[in-house]
Amino acid sequence: MAFQYAIALTGGIATGKSSATAILSLYGFRFIDADKIAHQILDEQHRAVAEMFGKDLIFGSKVDRKRLGSIIFSDPIKRKMLESLLHPLIYQEIERQSYREDQFKKPYIIDIPLFFEGGRYPVEKSLVVYAAREQQLQRLMHREGYNQVEAMSRIDSQMDIEQKRDRATYVIDNSGDLRRLQQECERVKEAILKDFL
Repeated sequence: MAFQYAIALTGGIATGKSSATAILSLYGFRFIDADKIAHQILDEQHRAVAEMFGKDLIFGSKVDRKRLGSIIFSDPIKRKMLESLLHPLIYQEIERQSYREDQFKKPYIIDIPLFFEGGRYPVEKSLVVYAAREQQLQRLMHREGYNQVEAMSRIDSQMDIEQKRDRATYVIDNSGDLRRLQQECERVKEAILKDFL
C-alpha cells in the first residue's frame, strides 16, 4: 500500500524547505522530491506545453521554467491548464516511488510544496517548514532577484503559511539561524521516530 509510512513535507516558497531537507537527510530520512519529478515530467511534456503556451518557451526538449512561471503566476486559468496536464502524471510517479519506500517499513518524507492546496495525496502526517510571511518575502527577493510585486504573486499563489502551520502534524520553525534550524530538525526527528515506533 502506498503512502503508509509517508510524511508530507511542505511549507511556503522561501521558508527553507531545502535547508531542512538537507539536515533531515543527514539523519537518515529518505525523500521523494515532487519538484524534481515535476521538472522531469514538465520537460517530457514539452510538446503539450508548446501547444498550450507557445513554442518560444521550448529549447530543444526543455521548458523555460522561469518564463512559464511568469505566465502561470499572473493567470490563474493558465495555471489550472498546466496543473491539469501535469498533476495526474506527477501523482502516478510519486505513488510508484511511495510503494517502493513503504516496503522498508520506515518513515520517509515526500516533499510536496502544494500538499495542502492540492489535497490529492492520502498522506496522514505532514511536516511544515515555517517562516513568517515577511521573511518569505525578503528571502525570495534576495534569492531570486524578484521585485516585491513578483515575489508577492508567488507567495500569494500558495496557501498562507500560518494556515499550513495550523494544519501540520509537525512544524520546523525556520525563523532563526542555521543552528536553530538544526535544533528544530533534531526535535522533529525525535517526534517522528517516536510516532512510527
